[in-house]
Amino acid sequence: MISSRTTVVIALGSTQTLAWASSYYLPAILGVPIAHALGVAPSVFFGIFSGALLLSSGLAPAIGRIIDRRGGRGMLTASSAVLAAGLVMLGLVQGVIGLCAAWLVLGVGTAMGLYTPAFAALARLYGHGARGPITGITLFAGFASTIGWPLSAFMLSHYGWREACLVWAAVNLFVCLPINWLLIPTASPEPPAPRQAKTGDTSEAVGPQPGAMLILAFCFAATRFVSGALAAHLPRLLEGAGASEVAAIAAGALVGPAQVGARLFEFGVMRKLDPLIPARIALLLHPLGAATMAVFGPAAINVFAVLHGAGNGMLTIASGTVPLAIFGPEGYGRRNGFLAVPTRIAESAAPFIFGLLIDRIGTAALAVSAGLCLAAFASLFALSSRNTAAAPI
Repeated sequence: MISSRTTVVIALGSTQTLAWASSYYLPAILGVPIAHALGVAPSVFFGIFSGALLLSSGLAPAIGRIIDRRGGRGMLTASSAVLAAGLVMLGLVQGVIGLCAAWLVLGVGTAMGLYTPAFAALARLYGHGARGPITGITLFAGFASTIGWPLSAFMLSHYGWREACLVWAAVNLFVCLPINWLLIPTASPEPPAPRQAKTGDTSEAVGPQPGAMLILAFCFAATRFVSGALAAHLPRLLEGAGASEVAAIAAGALVGPAQVGARLFEFGVMRKLDPLIPARIALLLHPLGAATMAVFGPAAINVFAVLHGAGNGMLTIASGTVPLAIFGPEGYGRRNGFLAVPTRIAESAAPFIFGLLIDRIGTAALAVSAGLCLAAFASLFALSSRNTAAAPI
């Protein structure tokens, strides 16, 4: 018999996959066709999209506080309705003003419904036992682009971008909304109480760690910058290293499977470890890949793509589990909301800044991204976590 916790993970993992596919990953396929149809430059469309990401970062702390008080069921259910409304507006848009309005609503929807509030909802439900469920939903949502991009491309080629937006709106309204409402439990009136330490157990003896929030903010912002930069420029970067266009695209296609594979490895092998350990390992994989490519050149582009993707996949889990390990479940939503502000700002700025770096110094830009990961790796040694043994899904 499937446990209730497993049901929640499957339900939330499914709705997260569809929410990511119909919002964050939508512009990669529909952005240019929408821009051309409205008579604006693609840069204008993606600039508006970046604005939506910034808006979502500003709303994250308030949304986290609401989830801390009331649980995540209502917020995640409402996010499906808001995303559906934004997609309907996008499907009916006639000009730049309407485009801005649609992405304003979609920005609110992403702030209410993507990973950060989902992690907070799980922490509110399961307390220290949320590590397993957090990892579980990232396994599902790791396929968001794998599912979303082909579906969006199919609808674009057979029906048109407006119809694609309306279909995605229907998916959020008639699939995600009822799943979130019916299968996510109502949180208890009070947040989960701190665990009582056993005799001789010092796992809860870790007191307040000065600067811990600042360290995590730097760590997650640095890694999200690298993730956003490579998501936008990986094929171009690999071509600059000497790979052919076909080889660069093929190597880029390895990133997604590597992310999911690394999450499975974390879940199956490292879930009993202190969450800081897999986080530190993950932070070394991108620099290791960059060093390998620096030594072996184009022959190592597949190795680089796999190592970068694996590290990126594990760091998604770390963004949910490390704050839980350091601070515990009390106030988790509010803290993660504040941490989301610098990370999303870094992510939205990364494509532009890293593009300038590539223009100026070419593939040596990888030294910058590797350096950021190494700095984040070093920063984590200033932190220690409570003993948060993973609970089974």
